[in-house]
Amino acid sequence: MRGELRIRGLQVMMGYWERPEATNEAVDPEGFFKTGDVAVKLDDGFYKIVDRIKDLVIRGGENIGCAEVEAALLALDPVLEASVYAVPDARLGEEVGATLYTQGDLDITQIQAELAEHIAKFKIPRYIHLEAKPLPRIASGKIDKRTLRASAAARLGLTSEPV
Repeated sequence: MRGELRIRGLQVMMGYWERPEATNEAVDPEGFFKTGDVAVKLDDGFYKIVDRIKDLVIRGGENIGCAEVEAALLALDPVLEASVYAVPDARLGEEVGATLYTQGDLDITQIQAELAEHIAKFKIPRYIHLEAKPLPRIASGKIDKRTLRASAAARLGLTSEPV
């Protein structure tokens, strides 16, 4: 079963200094810190982090974990890097978008068909953009999803922020 990983202990903060609203958002009533990570408990008692709560696309009420779609995309041979993000959509609220760093020519409809063999149809990116160079990164080395999402929205003539 998947759920938000929450922790508490002497090494975990009690709250934000003089910011009770922020504390209530970050710490539950029992004193557990909400990490924002989605985890599953393994058979050996350990937990595996599988996604981020805020790294979701909410498409017509369906929660789509970006990490799951990225993993399916990265399983395709010519895909070297993949970033999945929300693209604003007037009817569904958000649609799934992806930017891929690939080697060689790829057909987007073929990518979507191959994904259909591995993930649910509603999780397949509607918008796929191919790059011939590595995806942009932030200072920590993570892929810069904010920039990719804004670029996708600009290409599609949409606002850059999901609705």
